[in-house]
Amino acid sequence: MRIEVHRTGGFAGIERRAEVEVTSGEDADEWRALAELALRPGPPRPASSGVRDGFSYRITVDGRTVHCADPDLTDAQRQLVRRVLKEGA
Repeated sequence: MRIEVHRTGGFAGIERRAEVEVTSGEDADEWRALAELALRPGPPRPASSGVRDGFSYRITVDGRTVHCADPDLTDAQRQLVRRVLKEGA
């Protein structure tokens, strides 16, 4: 399973990308479960969603993509983004 995160926006407007390749291992099931939850869309947002200088994210898991933005990320999306940006290359 390949998990990719692309973050844009923020105060400085710096883009950041990271990805992890999940194969087997002791935390593979945890990665898979978190990725499946993160692909579910969050609650409906108004058209003017987002915050000034907030981040926008594109999360892709094996070709399936979801777009989300601060502050409307689900808990699973927020956890996955943090983990991929921290541990990914």
